[in-house]
Amino acid sequence: MTRPRLVSTQAELKDATSSLLAEAGASGRPALGLVLTMGALHAGHAALVRAARQASDVVVVSIFVNPLQFGEEEDLNRYPRTLEADLDLLAECGADVVFAPGVEEVYPDGGPMVRITAGELGAKFEGASRPGHFDGALTVVAKLLHLGLPAGDADYRTFFGQKDAQQLVLVKRMVADLNFPVEVVGVPIVRDDDGLALSSRNRFLSEAEREAALVLSRSLAYLRGQAERHEALDIGGALAMIDSAPLVQPDYLEVVDPKTLEPLAFNCRETPFTGEALALVAAKVGPVRLIDNVQLGY
Repeated sequence: MTRPRLVSTQAELKDATSSLLAEAGASGRPALGLVLTMGALHAGHAALVRAARQASDVVVVSIFVNPLQFGEEEDLNRYPRTLEADLDLLAECGADVVFAPGVEEVYPDGGPMVRITAGELGAKFEGASRPGHFDGALTVVAKLLHLGLPAGDADYRTFFGQKDAQQLVLVKRMVADLNFPVEVVGVPIVRDDDGLALSSRNRFLSEAEREAALVLSRSLAYLRGQAERHEALDIGGALAMIDSAPLVQPDYLEVVDPKTLEPLAFNCRETPFTGEALALVAAKVGPVRLIDNVQLGY
């Protein structure tokens, strides 16, 4: 099993991708797939890389813990760094190049003076709980998408997990609004056998907290079942399930439009459900904040 090529500078990244794309282009128009991560990789990240592998001739994975995404009360230094284990996992998934720059490589002049703003879409839900988080996320996504841009004539796609549904909506909106030359591909959530959505934060849960956290996926499954039967959605009942769980403090549970993230004011609580929607949930389980979601009507 060959590990992917590890690079840490923009010049090394361009050199690595250009040579690989040139080789792939000998038999037709090549495609580059880019997966952006902050490391501490798990099976959910592996699913992103495998999706990129299936659709691409060259697969690049970035590993960068972005300081702009951490608020004043969030510990940047506590975020796990597991580069060696990450490289082993990425070798199994078939990544070609890993771009793991230092902060000074991404932000050579310190924090950027000009940043992307997430606007109203980024001010609700996770943005309300973590002010400025999505501005920082979109700023680094914009930079990394530019750094990964393939030279020459090639298709370009980036792969994001559906678990971070709000982030996925924001990235798609940014790419469309600002005419980025890349296709954004959403990849379904990966769950453990008991239904818990995979997350780098799960490692901080105690055994009791992990058991309690299962109420999040159960509440979403409850709503999904009603949507599949075209029943009115009992959002209050789903929230009551979470409220009754020990160790769990709910933040929000809402059913929203999948493109605008606006709460559905119709066709939801009192009439048979039709159409498409996203059910979003967030809660603190012990000291750990978790998010989850499920697509309805897809």
